[in-house]
Amino acid sequence: MKKKIFIACDTTSISKVKNIIIQSQTNKFKIGYKFGLEFMNSKKGRSFISKLKNKIIFVDLKLNDTVNTMLSAVKAMRDLKINYLTVHVSSGLAALKAVKKVSGLTKIIGVTTLTSLDNNDLKLIGYNKSVKNLVNHQAKLAKLASLDALVCSPYEVSSVRKIFKKEIITPGVQLGKKNYDQKRSMEAKNINADWLVIGRAITHGNIKKNIQDLVKELR
Repeated sequence: MKKKIFIACDTTSISKVKNIIIQSQTNKFKIGYKFGLEFMNSKKGRSFISKLKNKIIFVDLKLNDTVNTMLSAVKAMRDLKINYLTVHVSSGLAALKAVKKVSGLTKIIGVTTLTSLDNNDLKLIGYNKSVKNLVNHQAKLAKLASLDALVCSPYEVSSVRKIFKKEIITPGVQLGKKNYDQKRSMEAKNINADWLVIGRAITHGNIKKNIQDLVKELR
């Protein structure tokens, strides 16, 4: 089975996104495109997504608000016909269930604890659980809400799989030893998730060569 990769299009430039899409075409992977807050809040971002055809579209907004606000946000995006949308599991069971109920064909992805945080960060925020225990707890909540997929770091995939049986999407992916701003990252070849999310390691520099390097790494 082909590996599945979401390429993070972290830019406000339409021309850069078009170039990423063109240069990343390959039959070696199943490719989707992830658009986060930066692109979706840019002047032409939403319009571009509305016209993007025959691509797997992942909108990474990490919604985390009151039930009514989250419902309104999901309904406001219905015209985009996106494939995946992220919400924070920490928004609570009622919000997760409500969003799932109105999501239609869009798969709702629960975001657990961000890969930019570690145990020390959690203590500063006020959590008394370790990252692993908190993520496992969040996975149980996502299962209760019947979410379609879950985001966790590479380090929690094996324990989360015992709880959550649907798609697992993993950021914190390194090509070689290069790490960016994530504290819980791992080399791509060692990650056993359904989807890998990769941004700068593919989109910076020669995209075609970066894709070829990824093919070699994941053999």
